[in-house]
Formats: sequence, structure tokens, C-alpha cells
Amino acid sequence: MREAGISGSPAVVSVGRPPWWLVAVSFLVGALITADLLADGRMLRLDLRVSEIVSDWGLRDADAYPAVWLVTQLGGRVTILVVLAGLVGYLLWRRGAWVPALRVVIAVAVLTAGIYAIKHGTGRTAPAFPGSYFFHDDGASFPSGHVANAVVMWGVARWQAVSYGLPAAVQRTFWWLSILGPVGTGVAMVSLDYHWVTDAVVGAAAGIVLLGVVHALDAFVLSRWVRADAGRPTA
Repeated sequence: MREAGISGSPAVVSVGRPPWWLVAVSFLVGALITADLLADGRMLRLDLRVSEIVSDWGLRDADAYPAVWLVTQLGGRVTILVVLAGLVGYLLWRRGAWVPALRVVIAVAVLTAGIYAIKHGTGRTAPAFPGSYFFHDDGASFPSGHVANAVVMWGVARWQAVSYGLPAAVQRTFWWLSILGPVGTGVAMVSLDYHWVTDAVVGAAAGIVLLGVVHALDAFVLSRWVRADAGRPTA
């Protein structure tokens, strides 16, 4: 199977591959915060203080709840996959490009494996978890999957829009989503007291690391395979 050549509008934003130093810093930040939480350190006290403040806001019972909840869906996997399905479907139909679909599959696999490994490894409970447990066998709050989803999947969408030369407005839209999606998701989740603030921070850090992994897998495995396949003679 061969992919059609890439053509279209020139890039108006970068593809968004995280530089190695940002991946390294994100990994370090995530590791340090995780270690601090497991040791009942300062980050735990910060989480408790922020949770007390947002609980007093009472957004879950306020008229603003539906609007804030909608913002959390910027990191909802179903929401993002619906948009990505439209994007990769368009690229397959109009450009004959099947690589974007493989990149999405790889991203989902890497994201799911990475985030759930941390969730099950730490077992951290959400702010509303019954009892006074911070860690429990049923805990799956840390890190925030929604924030990590937003970083990785909107990052992949931006990458495809730029790589395949979609119109400048589309490229810029996905650029904004790749930036504001994780930020909006994290703020909304914490403001509704669905997540601790460190859940959101480490979710973002993990998302950056995993997006770097997806780009690396593409560069060292998928893209090389595509180039090798394109060089084979047809029957």
C-alpha cells in the first residue's frame, strides 16, 4: 500500500513535535511530583488547599456547571476521536493518505498504555472519593487522562493538518486546540473538583512525554516503513 504525495497549503504553524529538552523536563517534573505525592509531601498539601477553595465555589451545583463541563470535553476521548475520524477520513478520501490513521492508532495505544500504567501504579483517589483515602486499589485519578488526551490527540491532529497542507485556518484551529485544549481541560476539571491540581499538571507532563514517543515511533518505525514500501517495485 502506497500513500499519495503530500500537497496543499504551506505550513503556517509548526507540526508541534516536542523538543527533546521539553520531553526530558516534562518527565522530570512528572517524576518529582509523583515521588512527592507518594511521600505525602508539599504537593499533597497544595492539592488539599486548592480542593478546599474550589469546593467552596460549588460549581457542580451552579448554573455554570454545563458550560464548565463542556470545557472538560476538550479532553474527552470520544470528542477528540470524533474530530480525528473526520480529519483522517478526509485525508484518506481526498489525498489517499492512510498514514494519519496509523498515527492515530499508535497515539491511542501509547496513550492508553502509558496513562493507565501510571494510574494503576499509583492508585490515587479523586477529591470526591469516599472516605479519607489518598491512595486506594480503586483509585484512578492520577494523572488526569483527560488532560493527557488533550495534549496527545490534539497534538496529533495539529501534526496531520500541518503535514498534509490543510488550509491555513484549519492549521491554526488545531494549533489553538493543541494549546488551549489541555489548559482548558485541566482548569475545568480542577474547578469542578473532579481532579486534584497535580493530576492535571502531571497529566500534561505525561501527555508531552507520550506525544514525543508517538513522534519518535513515527520517525524511526512508521515513516521508514512507508519510505521502504514506496521504494518497492510494483508487480
